[in-house]
Amino acid sequence: MNTILHITQRQQWEQAKLVGTYRGDTLESEGFIHCSTPRQVIKVANTFFPYQGGLVLLCIDSGKVQAEIRYEGVEGEDLFPHIYGALNIDAVFQVVGFEAGEDGKFVLPVEVVGL
Repeated sequence: MNTILHITQRQQWEQAKLVGTYRGDTLESEGFIHCSTPRQVIKVANTFFPYQGGLVLLCIDSGKVQAEIRYEGVEGEDLFPHIYGALNIDAVFQVVGFEAGEDGKFVLPVEVVGL
């Protein structure tokens, strides 16, 4: 299994479960859902989400994603997985609370270490 991770607001995830698919907040503006590999997620979180609360990490089995996944990025950098289309929620095998520490920085939750 190849795991990819997506950071989202807990409220967005709860709404997605009601309709059966998840559409990231960037899907309409950029055409894809931003995801990260486990190695990338902390850098992404500390760059784009410092001090934010109410977040969760969606742990996604890339083999179960029905939409197209493309690995894209800047040349010479790690490629980021992007999901083009809605994410079927049955591809999400684990949802982990993801909160910044008092210093506003994130660390990888123990539930995600080793994925």
